[in-house]
Amino acid sequence: MSAVPRSEKPVGRFRRMLDRLSTSQEDLESEELREDAETAGCVRIGDCQDRQIVTVTGTLRTVTLRPRAGVPALEAELFDGSAALDVVWLGRRSIVGIEPGRKLIASGRISMSRGRRVLFNPKYELRPLGRE
Repeated sequence: MSAVPRSEKPVGRFRRMLDRLSTSQEDLESEELREDAETAGCVRIGDCQDRQIVTVTGTLRTVTLRPRAGVPALEAELFDGSAALDVVWLGRRSIVGIEPGRKLIASGRISMSRGRRVLFNPKYELRPLGRE
């Protein structure tokens, strides 16, 4: 037996393959989303603080129409593998291309509402469908 714990040993190609096979699909997708955020030069949602101006990227999990104070509001949950963020477009009932499963980049100021991170009326860019 070696004195070096398994977690500190260099990881070979076979070990990485075994780790990927034994990891759940959700964990694999989360890891891929975190890598996409790094590649795009975006801030991880889990690292965002209240009142911070950020650019984040991820996949839309849900999209719902939920009125706020009598005004229509399109709400979407953006997930980047580290945490989720609510993206809200006030005064909108729908936006072409904003649908569950779509990847996007959003920029704006983070606010906290009921303990969740929220981006109101962000500047956004839909990621091309071919990259999904």
